[in-house]
Amino acid sequence: MNERLTKIKSDSSSFWQSRTKNQKGAIIGAVVAIIALASILTYYSTRTTMAQLFPELSTAEVGKITEVLKAQGVTYEVTNGGTTILVPEEQVDDLKVSLAAQGYPDSGEIDSTFFTTNAGFGMTDNEFNVIKKAATETDLANLVRKFEGVKDANVVITLPDEGLFIKDDKGNATAALVLDTAPGHKFSDDQIKGLFNLVSMSIPNLPKENITIMNQYGEYYDLAAAESGGNGINTVTGQMEVKKTIERDLQRQVQQMLGTLIGQDKVVVNVSADIDFKKENREETIVQPVDEENMAGIEISAQRITETYSGGAVADGSPEAENATDNFIDYVEGTTGNGDYERVEETINNDVNRIRKEIQESPYKIRNLGIQVMVEPPVADEATSLPDNVRTDIEQILSTIVRTSVAQDAAGELTDEEIADRIVVSVQQFYGNDSGEAVPESFIPWWIWVIGGILLVAIVLLVLYVIRSRKRKQQEEELEIIERQQQLIEVEDISEEKETEATVRRKQLEKMAKEKPEDFAKLLRSWIAED
Repeated sequence: MNERLTKIKSDSSSFWQSRTKNQKGAIIGAVVAIIALASILTYYSTRTTMAQLFPELSTAEVGKITEVLKAQGVTYEVTNGGTTILVPEEQVDDLKVSLAAQGYPDSGEIDSTFFTTNAGFGMTDNEFNVIKKAATETDLANLVRKFEGVKDANVVITLPDEGLFIKDDKGNATAALVLDTAPGHKFSDDQIKGLFNLVSMSIPNLPKENITIMNQYGEYYDLAAAESGGNGINTVTGQMEVKKTIERDLQRQVQQMLGTLIGQDKVVVNVSADIDFKKENREETIVQPVDEENMAGIEISAQRITETYSGGAVADGSPEAENATDNFIDYVEGTTGNGDYERVEETINNDVNRIRKEIQESPYKIRNLGIQVMVEPPVADEATSLPDNVRTDIEQILSTIVRTSVAQDAAGELTDEEIADRIVVSVQQFYGNDSGEAVPESFIPWWIWVIGGILLVAIVLLVLYVIRSRKRKQQEEELEIIERQQQLIEVEDISEEKETEATVRRKQLEKMAKEKPEDFAKLLRSWIAED
């Protein structure tokens, strides 16, 4: 047995010494990698994966549940500041069923199930109202938690006092909700409207304007903004969005127009607008004549009376006449003797135009507009290379845009000087577009460079390995040639006996007796048995 161990040791030592440094390093690396892989597999196959038993609980509830788990001999961990319990993943479902049968978790909140389990006599009206209010708040909070992005919800309801008589006004209820939302979650407009509708329909006499909803960061959810699409014209966000849209559209139009004229990389445009968001609803009742030149109306009715008289003397005084809208009297007064007179009376009813207008102004008007344009001349460093007529055309184009965009009822009739003050055309060189010293960008992706570098290193290592192999092989061939030459030069020893078949067998038996005594003994036994 000792000889076998000695032989194994000597063979291993000779095998290890006959290896090169690279081969030794490869063997050691392979052994280390196998040991590391075996360790990793053993760790992941034998470790216990912990999973959450219940979502966040109160510390008191966690203490009760951990006592039950300790009594059952279940391995557990308490994390997240003492509000979360972790147990082995394969035992989660069984433990939930077992703890639910024992009444855990018990949040201590009162909901509608309280009335089915604790209903009885002896409860006063005040106690019933308090429990009913708490149950309503709990049920409403559970409904709100079902919304996406809501981790928890706290609800406080204020109900109006009921009067003693039926005819007494009951008033309106109010509700306040604080939502614990998931990090980074943003409610859509439909979700916000759904929250307000859900709360309003859950509580009697609760209008939507009496509901206040905010999250844990103090951010208030506005129902009016949600109903108007989140960016209504009545909100600051909506007004800023309208202003940006107007400026962006005008800037794009001017940039496209001047870019076609001069070149897209030769023009930079900036537009600043002043928007009037004042809305006005008015009713006008206008009365004006039909014939504005003569300031006369249209005749709708006319009456003409003609009287004549001839005979005796006429008493002193003028005949009486009733004047209506238009009265004309013509009479001839005689003397105290006989005489004649004539009276003509004409009554005309005129009417005028009555115009009633209900006017609703637009939600916004452009009150002021400024356009700034920077132009690079054809010869970048010579501002005079831009023709004067081109600059005049640019200013004329911008003047037309300003004149047609600004509302006249908001800004009045603009003069040429006022429009010129709103336009700036600057001609200078664009240093940001100087491409004389620009280095062309490489369009080759970075990962191609990485792969190319790895391949280059691999090729260099392979070439070095081939060169070293050839050198080693060449050295071995040179050693063999030298050994052959030495063997040829050696002089045969005269005293050395000539090997015959018998001497060869004898040497083999001696070698076997030294190296393999057990095999030699078996051979002797076989020879003795044959004899």
